[in-house]
Amino acid sequence: MTDLPDSRPDVSPDVRLGPALGAPAIGTAAPDFELLDQHGTPVRLSSFRGHRAVLGVFFPWAFSGICGGELRALRDDLTSFQNDQVALVTISVDSIFTQRTFADAEGFEFPLLADSWPHGEIARRYGVFDETTGVALRGSFIVDTDGILRWSVVHSLGKARDIQLYREAIASTVTRSTSSAEIDAGADAGAGATTSVG
Repeated sequence: MTDLPDSRPDVSPDVRLGPALGAPAIGTAAPDFELLDQHGTPVRLSSFRGHRAVLGVFFPWAFSGICGGELRALRDDLTSFQNDQVALVTISVDSIFTQRTFADAEGFEFPLLADSWPHGEIARRYGVFDETTGVALRGSFIVDTDGILRWSVVHSLGKARDIQLYREAIASTVTRSTSSAEIDAGADAGAGATTSVG
């Protein structure tokens, strides 16, 4: 299947997210949501708490050139973004039927969530819904295992994200917090230990 080029206007400049966009602030609770994936299975953000961090990737349109390229890059290095430490979810305003067709055509085995009704509600909660075009901007978020937003970036409709940004963000937020938790757990175990000399 041939990708259609993204011919929509580049409606907003590249920005790092902050309160001015209505996005949740780094270090605050990420807005919870439940959306259907391409198979009609509900996926709830809070279901990952205590288990894995989440890389959430909003994209404007299924079957568009830039979106297809971004999602294929994730597919081609999926173990970096979907593993024991982190889960990948992607979100657009497309219907579950469009998401299923897109996933099947491209071999996407990660969740493509449908933010179709109420139209763009989750994108609005994350401050990435573009009211002019009616789609999500290219917003990406990392939510830790406690449900706290740890990292975010948003690009305009016409600018693809480099997945190296995700690798670096995961390394600096997810991997670091996991290592700290393991150190804390080891310290707790050691604190309760007693030594007996006979």
